[in-house]
Amino acid sequence: MLRLPSLAIFRHRAYARLLLVRILSTLAMQIQATAIGWQIYDIARESGRSIAESSFLLGATGLAQFLPLFALSLFGGQAADRYDRRRIITACLMMKAVLSGMLLIASGLAPNSAMVAIFTVAALTGATNAFLPAATQALLPTLVPREELPQAIAWSSLGFQSSAIAGPALGGLLYGAGAGAAYGAALFLALAAAVMIATTRTPRQEKIENARTLAMIKEGLVYVRDNKIVLGAISLDLVVVLLAGAVALLPAFARDVLHAGPEELGWLRAATAIGAASVALLLAIAPLHRNIGRWMFAATFVFGAATIVFGLSTSFALTFSALAIAGGADMISVYVRQSLVQLATPDAMRGRVGAVSFIFISASNELGDFEAGVMARIFGPQMAVAIGGVLAMGAAGAWMRLFPSLARADGFEPER
Repeated sequence: MLRLPSLAIFRHRAYARLLLVRILSTLAMQIQATAIGWQIYDIARESGRSIAESSFLLGATGLAQFLPLFALSLFGGQAADRYDRRRIITACLMMKAVLSGMLLIASGLAPNSAMVAIFTVAALTGATNAFLPAATQALLPTLVPREELPQAIAWSSLGFQSSAIAGPALGGLLYGAGAGAAYGAALFLALAAAVMIATTRTPRQEKIENARTLAMIKEGLVYVRDNKIVLGAISLDLVVVLLAGAVALLPAFARDVLHAGPEELGWLRAATAIGAASVALLLAIAPLHRNIGRWMFAATFVFGAATIVFGLSTSFALTFSALAIAGGADMISVYVRQSLVQLATPDAMRGRVGAVSFIFISASNELGDFEAGVMARIFGPQMAVAIGGVLAMGAAGAWMRLFPSLARADGFEPER
């Protein structure tokens, strides 16, 4: 008999509003990212650059986001533990609306000027993301009882992935009417998210006495270093996605491997989210309770194998399916990692631990995009992705030996 996921979690009104904020903001950023990717690749190819050179430019946008994020994230983490998290989220979403407005204006400029604007916005987005995720991750566990946190994370992931499905598809459709249409939609959605979080009532945050910025940052780093479960979980994500992440190369696959257009690119970007959302729904219905370490590592191996198939495929249907499977496998890893890290971390440390975690995640995503661009410049996009999948599977095996306590983890609660 079909079981429906419990809706009881939504009796916590502040959590429900935060989830809606995340859906709106993710939808905005996915629409914008799809438009940026196609616009950069289109400008590069129309100017006479080769497939490999154009793929490298796609990866370079990831580097432009990562560098300021890496420089500022630890400060963002201590800010989330020190100041009002709701206000930090509001300010960051307002900044994202401003950046979408900049892209909207730049969409009417000459190609070279538009390219400069895109890379400028990418860098400023990275700086904004140094503060937003840590505050959001630290706020969420304060809105629900501890025993309901894994289900709250499952629902949050489902909301995120649903937006990640609709966002790229909408981005591809809107780009057909011009880049300005996509950037205008992103601007509206980011503003709506900012207004909603600004009007949400959240629990009072406990003030940290005698707070010193550098001392707080050091305390967070030491905590992550000494907690092998936390360190193993976030570093596994770093290594695997750094090696096998290839979302930035999707415009190259869409245009020059599959010979498709911006609408098909939107569906390819949505494919991983479709797989992830399907698994997130299953986790909301039947949350994991036992053998979570084994689940996490098994999912990582599946992710690597699906990435290999994606890299070698020349069929749209096979590519879409491989991306969906990779997204579903990654969702299991994300669910386990976030639940472990949140439950193992005291509230007063969540911002700083979240910042360290997001540095790892961003390194794997944005820096991984750059690495994929470099590999594509050397080997071509298809072989670059396939090699990354092989290396990711090897890294998962190595991490099982380096962090045996993570591989043996049976439940989410830390061992007493």
